[in-house]
Amino acid sequence: MQNIMCLCDIFKCKINNLVHEDFVDINSLDKEIKMSIVKFKKEKQKKMKLISKIIYVFSKIARIATEIGIALLFIFMILVPFVSKNVHMDGYDLKSNDIIIGEISESEVLVVKKYLNSHTNFEIMIHAEIVIVGLIISLLIFRMITNYLYKLFKNIHECNTPFIPDNILYIKKISLYVILYIIIPYILGMIAQIIIGVNLNLELEFIDIILGLIIFSISYVFEYGYQIQLDSKGKIYSDDNE
Repeated sequence: MQNIMCLCDIFKCKINNLVHEDFVDINSLDKEIKMSIVKFKKEKQKKMKLISKIIYVFSKIARIATEIGIALLFIFMILVPFVSKNVHMDGYDLKSNDIIIGEISESEVLVVKKYLNSHTNFEIMIHAEIVIVGLIISLLIFRMITNYLYKLFKNIHECNTPFIPDNILYIKKISLYVILYIIIPYILGMIAQIIIGVNLNLELEFIDIILGLIIFSISYVFEYGYQIQLDSKGKIYSDDNE
């Protein structure tokens, strides 16, 4: 090891330029050498920073778009009492006061006509409000997902290491809201289905819940990395990397 360090001084390079890149006997090294080994190579640093920046920028855009969607739904909630008056079918078009408010597929025309004929305008208004409330709740949950996703990858882009307590917390919250985003709309849909009396063909995909649990398990990987980092004080980015 002393000879390797002498060679590093001679060639003005780092130890990982001389030994195999998968060198793992980090416990035998002193603090300064550990700091050198755990850093990514320049190419990987740039790639990591680029990918993390793309994700957190798109997360921010998605969060803003979601907030706009929520605002529009609130506006539509106010308009529902006016739109729900004189709702009727005209061919494949769903109209209110001769204004087209939607287009119905051929397979759903009979179901919609049956629903309109068996419910009053007041009932249709209440049902529409219930559906909109469900959509708003779903978008609020999605907004939380994009918010924590933004914070997570912004930290990964800016911090010396991703293995920090904040990121562990963000991953756990992302997984929680992903599971809620899957379960809550299903529950609200079932309630709406009972109230409206129309089969909405709702299905709960358990594979989606498993994906949420997989995201949660990643937090344990970050916790493990954090514990290792407490010993090595490692970095993945060099100080001069942009």
